[in-house]
Formats: sequence, structure tokens, C-alpha cells
Amino acid sequence: MKTDAKTVQAVAPIVLGIIVLVVWEFGCKAAHVPRYLFPTPSEIAVSLYTQGPVLLMALWVTLVVTIEAFVVSVVLGTLIAFLFVQSRVIEVSLFPYAVLAQVTPIVAVAPLIILLVKNTSLALTICATVIAIFPIISNTTIGLRSIDPGLLSYFRMNKASRFEILVRLRIPSALPYFLAGLRISSGLALIGAVVSEFVAGTGGRSAGIAYQILEAGFQLDIPLMFAALVLIALTGVILYALMQALTKALLGSWHESALGEDH
Repeated sequence: MKTDAKTVQAVAPIVLGIIVLVVWEFGCKAAHVPRYLFPTPSEIAVSLYTQGPVLLMALWVTLVVTIEAFVVSVVLGTLIAFLFVQSRVIEVSLFPYAVLAQVTPIVAVAPLIILLVKNTSLALTICATVIAIFPIISNTTIGLRSIDPGLLSYFRMNKASRFEILVRLRIPSALPYFLAGLRISSGLALIGAVVSEFVAGTGGRSAGIAYQILEAGFQLDIPLMFAALVLIALTGVILYALMQALTKALLGSWHESALGEDH
């Protein structure tokens, strides 16, 4: 039964995707939709094949910014969360500013960051970090505070130090929340990198995938635009799958959130 469930879980999305592509392909041809309005999957595939090297090179530039922003978000977000749990005063004083950074549209802030930071790559990383860091801060803070009061009393009764409580109790309790934050943040880092590139509009060898989308739009090469979007979507799925695999590896043997898939 478990094998059948896993097979259905793997096959069902693929079958649905094939159906959507077939309906899309023949629907566009039957309605005689121009390729400059809405291309067919076959036209997108041709653009992906012919312009693949250029798109992959541009995607690599965006991916570098994404990874840099993701790593910075994880490190800074975790440190800020550790700081928050040390004192309620610190948390209530600083957390509203973290929320403010999250809800402020990056398209409004990015031009200022790009003007202030002379290095374009660094500016893009900062913009993407602003978008990606909040889930790490929020989830990790909640996880560090979501501990069993009985276990906390037991640790204190045994005169455990604050550091011992953090390492042996708070961090293991926070791990599922932290990993959930990673899954969200990895996608947001990619979104932040692409949006920042749209705002920066950098071209040349340092051009990311967003510049390829802009250029394709200016030339009304809509299949190429869709091909770039396909690569971005696939990259996001791969990042999420990697974070999901990391979650399974770290939690698969003991935590309910990972055990629930097989039990």
C-alpha cells in the first residue's frame, strides 16, 4: 500500500502536467493564437533548445545571487532569532522592524540600495536577502520558543546553564520550524534575485535571467520569454526539493512532520 501511494504521488503530477500541455498545445493551434500573444509548448521547447546556452548562462548569474542571498539570510536570520529568544524586550523592540522590512515592496527599496551600493552584484544580493530573511527569523524564533514547559523546568531543576538549554533543548525543538523556514526562504531568495535584476536592468556578461526576459519582451519573442520562465520555475522546484530532502534527512527518523509521510 505504501508503495502504491508513493507511486500515485509521483505519477499523478506528471500525468496532470502532460494533460495540461496537450490541451495547451492543441487549444492554441485550434484557436489560431499568435505566438507573440501566447506560444504553444512546442514553440517554447524550440526556443529553450535554440537559446539554451544563453539562458543557462544567465540563469547561472541569477542562481549565484540566489545562493548568496539564501546563505546570508540563513546565517543572519538564525543569529537574529537567537538574539530574540534571549530577551522579550529585545524581541518586542526589534521584531516590528523585521516585519517592516518584509512588507515593504522590494521594487520600492531596490533602486535606493542599487544607488547606495556601487557593486551591482552585492546590491542584488542585499535586495534578495531582504526578501528571504524574514521566514528564517520568524520560524526560528517560534521554534526556539516552542519548547515543552516541563522539559524546561527539568533542565532548570538540574541547574542547566542558558547555553545548555539552548543547545540541548531549544535548538532540537526549533529544528522543524527552522527547516520549514528554509523551504520558504529558498524560493523567496530566487524571487528576490529575479525582481532585483528587473529593477537593476543590468546587461552584458553580468546579465541574469531577468534581463533575458526583458530583452525577449522588447523583441516580442514571447516563446523565449516563456522559456526563461520555465527555467526559473524549474530552478525553484529544484531548490524546494533540495530543502525537502534536507528536512527528510534531518527529521525523517524522529519527528512527526517527516514520519507522517510513511506512517
